[in-house]
Amino acid sequence: MCGICGIIDFNAKAGVHADRIRAMATTMSHRGPDAGGIHELGPAYLGHRRLSIIDLTSAADQPMTDVDGRFTLVFNGEIYNHLELRTLLPEYPFRTQSDTEVILAAFLRWGPSCVHRFKGMFAYAVWDAVERKLCLCRDRMGVKPLYVSVQDGRILFASELRSILSSGLVKPELDLRALYDYLSFQSFGYPLSPIRGVQQVESGSYIEFTEHASAKTVYWRPGAAKPDVDYSDRKALPRRVRDLLITSIRRRLVSDVPLGAFLSGGIDSSAVVALMAELTASPVNTFNVSFSEEAFDESRYAQVVAGRFATRHETIRMSPARFLSELEHAMEAMDTPSGDGPNTYVVSKAVRQAGLKVALSGIGGDELFAGYPFFPTWSRLNRWRNLFDATSHLRIPVARLLRNSGGNRIHRMADMLELDHMDVKGFYAGFRRVMSSPLIQDLTRIQAVESGCYAERMDGLSTGLPPLGQLSVAEYAGYTQQTLLKDTDQMSMAVSLEIREPFFDHELVDFVLHVPDHMKIGRQPKPLLVEAMGELLPREVVHRRKQGFLFPWRIWMRGELRGMCERHVGRLAERPFMRGDALLGRWRRFLSGDESVHWQEMWQFVVLEHWMERNHVQ
Repeated sequence: MCGICGIIDFNAKAGVHADRIRAMATTMSHRGPDAGGIHELGPAYLGHRRLSIIDLTSAADQPMTDVDGRFTLVFNGEIYNHLELRTLLPEYPFRTQSDTEVILAAFLRWGPSCVHRFKGMFAYAVWDAVERKLCLCRDRMGVKPLYVSVQDGRILFASELRSILSSGLVKPELDLRALYDYLSFQSFGYPLSPIRGVQQVESGSYIEFTEHASAKTVYWRPGAAKPDVDYSDRKALPRRVRDLLITSIRRRLVSDVPLGAFLSGGIDSSAVVALMAELTASPVNTFNVSFSEEAFDESRYAQVVAGRFATRHETIRMSPARFLSELEHAMEAMDTPSGDGPNTYVVSKAVRQAGLKVALSGIGGDELFAGYPFFPTWSRLNRWRNLFDATSHLRIPVARLLRNSGGNRIHRMADMLELDHMDVKGFYAGFRRVMSSPLIQDLTRIQAVESGCYAERMDGLSTGLPPLGQLSVAEYAGYTQQTLLKDTDQMSMAVSLEIREPFFDHELVDFVLHVPDHMKIGRQPKPLLVEAMGELLPREVVHRRKQGFLFPWRIWMRGELRGMCERHVGRLAERPFMRGDALLGRWRRFLSGDESVHWQEMWQFVVLEHWMERNHVQ
């Protein structure tokens, strides 16, 4: 796990960008405290920061060039099947035991299409010194971030946005189109970034750049390929799920350093720990956060799982005071603003302080196995699709009435009633939207972007999947990639911890997306996953009430955090794109206890202003 960056400038004189690439790499030193390197290769300047996980020797440091001297690589992530791929490349004279060199050898043999053979999480850049060509590639699920900017004939790329800004070659100007997406869905979504002129590389794609052209290839989309499986065999499907999950976890145990696992005590993390225990000879290192507030404490369930599988368990005691003391560090760790994330920072920091560099996580289980409440809601509504489509003449007047009364939540309901058709795209937006379009218009001066980031990343959703599979794909393109995975990466890498997510294995994902809906909805949560795990999961875990990993933000923002929040809201109100009086008025309503003003709306503004000030964004 590392940080990568680069500048490709076909018109620059030798050495002109040396200081800039050094600054870009230094800005990401938290992503790779173990080693760093800079290479100048004609018009290409490549930088790297390394967190050593596989082949700990200095021979595996980056940037790395192949034995022929043609391709130079900077790579962030892990290729879990690198040992298998070595056997397919017997002619290559390997000098290291690293997965980095396997990418180089594969690129030399198969070119950019070698990515089809990789199983892992990754973002990498390959410079071709012969053809003077750059290839940027990102993993299938978008686990590892990659940003790119093409301006004035220069190509800049990096694992983090602040690395690009530190080059001094991109103006720190806020992209208002992307801001509309952030206010709607609490994160800056593909294809844009918070900074004008900087974009995210699409997950499951690679881009080839030459001096005068570029070409993007999408090599994978979730659910596009249906496995050759008899999905009518009711008994075989859970066995297949278990086999695929075991394979996924086995891949993610590849490491030359000790690793552990997050154990919340929920079904997903418990399943990961249970199978880790079956696959390893030594006790699994597990970590759980415990709170004195019973409403969101899950430690008793984690203790049950830890006891069942004899893990080496550590409970991290977290008081509100301790969490609040870490909050400023968590906000500083944000490479891009997010309405979520501090929770992951606190847990990651505790695991890293325990001496581990790698931890497995159960995130992704809800998205894949229909664990969120809106999955059964969509399943029920989908049965009435024809009736919904036929009643627009009734729904539209009701929606207009709703817009004249109520607050943000009522407006979001009106958005859904105004849909032309009951489809995944519109339904998902209604359930995941944090702020309605009318509210954004009331509080800002930016124009509505109905065809903006959200619409672009929802284009091409597979209609060949069962309804719940379609909703999973929408979730992958939306909250999962743009918030959950992005926050997981930026918060864990801020403390130099690598997180691996078995539920995002692309072979497991492709299989489960095609499973019929009736296998995913039942009396208990995630019945397909529970059945696949058999007797491994304790009954207390399977039948427990689902808890979210939430904190009393509403109370804190009116109490301990009020001063900080008030400063940032006040400064943001002075920004030209805001309607300052309206924002301050809404803040006062929140402080007065008006329940129609949700804390999350106001927190997004606090985070935005904090990030803009820290990064000198105009």
